Amino acid sequence: MIKTIARRLGIDRAIFYASSARLFQGAAGVVSVLLVASLLSDVEQGFYYTFASILAIQLFFELGLGGIITQFVAHERAHLEELPDGRFVGADKHLSRLAYLLRFCVKWYAVLAVGLMVVITTVGFVFFTKYYNAGGEQVYWEWPWVLLVFLTAINFVISPISAYIEGLGKVEQIAKIRLMQQIVSQLLLWGGLLIGFRLFVVVLAPFSMAVLFLLLGGRQFGPVLKNLYEIKIREKVCYKTEILPYQWRIALSWVSGYFIFQLFNPVLFATDGAAVAGQMGMTLSILNSLQALALSWVTTKVPVMSSYIATGAYENLDLLFNRTLKQMMSLVLSVLLLMLGVVIWLDYFQITLFGVLISKRLLPILPMGLMMIALFVNQYIAAVATYLRCHKREPFLVNSIVGGGLCALSTLLLGKYYGVLGITMGYCAITVLVLLPWAHRIYVTKKRAWHQF
Repeated sequence: MIKTIARRLGIDRAIFYASSARLFQGAAGVVSVLLVASLLSDVEQGFYYTFASILAIQLFFELGLGGIITQFVAHERAHLEELPDGRFVGADKHLSRLAYLLRFCVKWYAVLAVGLMVVITTVGFVFFTKYYNAGGEQVYWEWPWVLLVFLTAINFVISPISAYIEGLGKVEQIAKIRLMQQIVSQLLLWGGLLIGFRLFVVVLAPFSMAVLFLLLGGRQFGPVLKNLYEIKIREKVCYKTEILPYQWRIALSWVSGYFIFQLFNPVLFATDGAAVAGQMGMTLSILNSLQALALSWVTTKVPVMSSYIATGAYENLDLLFNRTLKQMMSLVLSVLLLMLGVVIWLDYFQITLFGVLISKRLLPILPMGLMMIALFVNQYIAAVATYLRCHKREPFLVNSIVGGGLCALSTLLLGKYYGVLGITMGYCAITVLVLLPWAHRIYVTKKRAWHQF
């Protein structure tokens, strides 16, 4: 019976581990939200979540290259055969290009990580020094911020290796490691909060994630990566002619995504204070966990979909994607309704923990509902964008730029005059009325054009 249910939901082994990590993250996130709300002050909560928004500046350094690496590796891997000992055999052309991709991403990300540390550390110090008013409560945020940026840079270097391994078809194995990372990092976070680490708890998750990947991934994939790294390069993947024409479109989409998804907390921190930013941050933390869980239905299929595209198996591609999309959207709708019911219950009965009213640490019901509507719509947009990007093309460039610009203007202007309600109303309206119909049209027209023989 369990296997039948799993098959109908589209849960294969890769999705099982990936969704288990997301499910644990979501369930553990509830505990984390309660502990953060109870054991950190409202001002510290604001710092806790605004740290993450400032750290998201790292996407200006990555510029979507991680996902591109997975797709390029999957396209080369589709022409090779894997031996029982983990070595890949096949045409020298594809072996060489596969090896070059590994060398390229390791060297490139190592250089970028240095710049990332310098820029994000500086931006954080300038922002928090300017907008934090310590008159009411003194928060020591400087050392937690420095350590957090350093550990983030280490994980930044690791991220392309993980993406590369997924492109090799090892989605299930990477998902297992991520599940372990989620379990350990959440346990460390809870322990740190209970012990009284205050804001220093922000460093525990990135520290554990880096250590676990190096230990588990190094043992499991080290020999495979070493063999690939040592292959003599006879043919390269030309960054200028192959990756860059695709990446700059992805990059602009990602940059636009920052202004759509990450601008809320810094704006509220600067205009309404750390406490209000904390409410937005805690709500977004829960919603982002849900979004990541549901998107694992699609993202775990990227190597398979890329392989189908590389071999021209478009019928199999569409069967897989359509089934996956239906399963994912049903899951999102169900969980959003459940979450809304729980929040209404918490507010109605005035549930407290350690003397803290939990519902007051989240957004009010109306702005939260608007954010939920936007998330549901964005889930569909993200899914069809992933499908089209598996073709090694980026058709969402203009859509993303316009969406990012509109959301940035809406957040800055409506946030200044109408606060949280203005920000959420503007974001929801732009997502539903502008981005959704536009994205659906792109999906339909591009799929029709690209799949013609």
